[in-house]
Amino acid sequence: MIFLNGDGSDLNAGDTVAVALARLDIGPDAKGIAVAVDGAVVPRGAWEGFALSEDARVEVLTAMQGG
Repeated sequence: MIFLNGDGSDLNAGDTVAVALARLDIGPDAKGIAVAVDGAVVPRGAWEGFALSEDARVEVLTAMQGG
């Protein structure tokens, strides 16, 4: 099972980071988004080709303003 932001998901091994983002309704051109897979940041340029492995843990972070 692939975990997306701490929850089990219907993603499959071989799906890409871009597919994971689409599940969250986040487009490839969204601003202020960072993605980490198994604790390592995945550069934006790699989202389309970065394939997830079984048991991957994907964390999607959104920058917010305020204080």
